[in-house]
Amino acid sequence: MKQNKNTIQHHHKIDKEARNKFMRHGSYVIWFTGLSGSGKSTLAGKLEEILFAEGIHTYLLDGDNVRKGINSDLGFSASDREENLRRITELSYLLYDAGLVVLSAFISPIQADRDKIRARFPEKDFIEIYVDCSLEECENRDVKGFYKKARAGEIPDFTGISAPYEIPTNPECVINTTKLSLDACVNELKVFILSKIIQA
Repeated sequence: MKQNKNTIQHHHKIDKEARNKFMRHGSYVIWFTGLSGSGKSTLAGKLEEILFAEGIHTYLLDGDNVRKGINSDLGFSASDREENLRRITELSYLLYDAGLVVLSAFISPIQADRDKIRARFPEKDFIEIYVDCSLEECENRDVKGFYKKARAGEIPDFTGISAPYEIPTNPECVINTTKLSLDACVNELKVFILSKIIQA
């Protein structure tokens, strides 16, 4: 999207570093990617509870909630999906700049799109979590009934069925929700993230 030539960015006296010092922890974006039904939002929610208990200031963004609000005007065409992720990235950036640890749970199926998202943040502050779950298991769960509708042709361009999901090439962490129980996944994620955030 083109920048408006008539806008000028303002640099305020209270910056991210000041907010981090006040909150006593750094800002991070923890990006969960995976198929619909893989467990992204569930894991992000569990992790937020853990971080909150540790006194870490967080905010959780997930696909359904964002599409009911700031992105309610977007559909599921390729261009709308691209704009959906662009807005989410910028929203994540604002929350990150506010000093928070942002947990963003979105399918984000295309590697090139995820690369653009990653490039928006300092490398040390962006953590990609690939929630690895087989298509078969996601269909077995089918919590929202989307896969059944996609198989019946009622939902076009559905990721994993009629649209591709590109497995992340170099995520910071992989959590396999097909093989591991929820408790085991949460514990593995907890250990990994706390080692990144608390000891940073």
